[in-house]
Amino acid sequence: MAKKNIDAAYKLACERYAELGVDVGAALKRLLKIPVSLHCWQGDDVRGFENADGDLTGGIQATGNYPGRARTPAELRGDMDFVFSLLGGKHRVNVHACYAEFEKGQRVDRDELTAEHFKNWIAWAKKNRLGMDFNPTLFSHPMFNGFSLSSRDKKTRKFWIKHTIATRRIAAVIGKALGSPSVNNVWIPDGFKDIPADRMTPRKILADALDECFAEKFSPKHELDAVESKLFGIGAESYTVGSHEFYMGYAVKNQKLLTLDAGHFHPTEAIADKLSACLLFVPEILLHVSRGVRWDSDHVVIVNDELIAVAQELVRLNAFDRVHIGLDYFDASLNRIAAWVIGVRSMQKALLYAMLEPLKKMQDAEKSEDYASRLAWMETAKTMPFGAVWDKFCADEDVPLDTEWLAEVKAYEANVLAKR
Repeated sequence: MAKKNIDAAYKLACERYAELGVDVGAALKRLLKIPVSLHCWQGDDVRGFENADGDLTGGIQATGNYPGRARTPAELRGDMDFVFSLLGGKHRVNVHACYAEFEKGQRVDRDELTAEHFKNWIAWAKKNRLGMDFNPTLFSHPMFNGFSLSSRDKKTRKFWIKHTIATRRIAAVIGKALGSPSVNNVWIPDGFKDIPADRMTPRKILADALDECFAEKFSPKHELDAVESKLFGIGAESYTVGSHEFYMGYAVKNQKLLTLDAGHFHPTEAIADKLSACLLFVPEILLHVSRGVRWDSDHVVIVNDELIAVAQELVRLNAFDRVHIGLDYFDASLNRIAAWVIGVRSMQKALLYAMLEPLKKMQDAEKSEDYASRLAWMETAKTMPFGAVWDKFCADEDVPLDTEWLAEVKAYEANVLAKR
């Protein structure tokens, strides 16, 4: 689309929104300040670089065999470089511990990892002026037998405690090196396939293990601790140790970040409604933005009702200083580059859409108990010329429009991915 057409459409959109008391320019400036943490594991199907075959099993699964996945750290970071070139704004990267890199003959197990094993990730992030988040990898390992931090076996439990402690230290180094706090998110798939006879003991073990993991203190300028719940998993359909109620209680008691993953709740539960409730009692929230289809299937994020609701709640709460946004999905059935681009752009579109609502009119109507007007203004926002504002955002950031970026991805697939 010609720039003059984009500018003309944008000018008309600004006039329309101004009639509702919405400052479009302010919304665009605000959007630029909100980073989305791009998850590295979409690019290689959650394989990591620990083993020669790169296969992960137990606790997590990517489905599909689309050609062109990243096989090496260089390929993975190269793919992410290309993705960032298609995105407006400045963002972050999210790395799992299983993406450690080892010199020849220098491999160590997860409980012995140090920041040295992520020096290339840190250097790359610094070069690209990206913040970087981190995660212990508490699954797909010989020491995981259905349980990790909640294991009754002391040797198993101690291994995973050491691993989690190691990742917190790594995250602190990352945050200090990049000048931005690294959120270190703890998630475990521990649970029972069938009905347990004792639900309390594993949770008591987990609480004590977490206390040990978090005993060492780091500056919040460098490292932030988050804990993430799960509804169920394959092999843990009947009972998950780290349930939402468990981690909500633990986060409140210990003032940790609470992670809310869009796919980790019942299908009828909406995490948008949880934000205001949780922020009353926990210092900050980590959002893992995913798309569950009937279960936690980690489909690529799209602009749907659920995503818009989350974005609207973030804007209405004005909570961007207390909420960290990260993507978490892995679809191996389609072009992985496109999966990343669609996800980040969808998150940004939802945020921009929410920022362009006539919020003052809606809230004034609510305060005066004029609920019909509140609903009417909400409906009015749905047919406003949002697309023209989004195009302007892309043009100003010198990234392809929605009608253009796919062609660049297809060219990258033909010139890079197809040769792997």
